[in-house]
Amino acid sequence: MRLSFRLKHYFFSAFREFFVHHHGSLEFRAKIFALVIASNEDSTVDSYVAVKKIGMQIYKDDEDRVNLLMLSTKELVKKVQDNNGLDIDTLVNNIQKELKIIPRYAKKIDVESLKPIIDLTHDKDTLDYQHNIIEFLSKLKQETLQNKKTQIEKDEKNLDCRY
Repeated sequence: MRLSFRLKHYFFSAFREFFVHHHGSLEFRAKIFALVIASNEDSTVDSYVAVKKIGMQIYKDDEDRVNLLMLSTKELVKKVQDNNGLDIDTLVNNIQKELKIIPRYAKKIDVESLKPIIDLTHDKDTLDYQHNIIEFLSKLKQETLQNKKTQIEKDEKNLDCRY
């Protein structure tokens, strides 16, 4: 990563929500990626390379935003691995709570984009666990999109009016 980005990241880490456009959206995506990566105790740097590739597709080659997504994901995974106030269950609860507050985030759950991360897993039990997580995310997305359809439409209309 470029030195300029590292300096920006250091500064933005403390004030991320003030300086990063649609910070909540980026953090939500990071939680989704972190959930899948953290479920594999043997995850490698290749997982973050996969997040970066996926991010390039999502953010249309906005490298700074992609790097923020990757680093936010990495921070969340590290918190889970270090048992630093975050575990898989808490991450799942946070995702569910965020979807109740901002249901349009359900559209950001793309289970197909998570498959390259799962392809890096070699342990059968871990792979089964990750598939269960993917299935859970898929159901959560569908339920939210179905049950909160009118709220999502209203929120998106309000967003269009503001920007």
